[in-house]
Amino acid sequence: MTEQTYHANAQQKLDLMKKGAFLTTAFGGKVNTMVIGWGSIGYMWRLPIFTALVRQNRFTHGLLEKTGQFTVTFPTQELPEALQICGTKSGRNMDKLAACGLTVAPARKIETPRLAVPGYHYECKVLYKTTMSAQDLDKAIKELWYEKEPGDYHTLYFGEILDSYQTH
Repeated sequence: MTEQTYHANAQQKLDLMKKGAFLTTAFGGKVNTMVIGWGSIGYMWRLPIFTALVRQNRFTHGLLEKTGQFTVTFPTQELPEALQICGTKSGRNMDKLAACGLTVAPARKIETPRLAVPGYHYECKVLYKTTMSAQDLDKAIKELWYEKEPGDYHTLYFGEILDSYQTH
């Protein structure tokens, strides 16, 4: 892959993330997906990594802490109802997948399923995690993104991308 092709592919995923991507995880028979607008694809430890940010108070956070696996889906079709429900409702109180008509399909390399929608999919195994701290965060960022929910900082999950592919 040329550098130009790499940058074009990366820009395409970034553009899709701006529209809304889904992070899915599962544990104990419970599958949950949430909308993510923040994330990063890169290389660390000579491995392809997807870094996902999940607030500590989210239902997904608890599942992710138990399973250590997640899938990320960048849909290539418009899913406004799914984005609205999965971005504003909690899986603690409802089955978000059923509410918005989404289903899951088996992942290829991990136990956590992926969304069964056309798009780009990443299967990830958590290699490292860390929770943001107030003292290390830029004041302007803290005021902009954390003032409404003080103390509810994101945990950053660094997931090795074990597989990535496109479905139609």
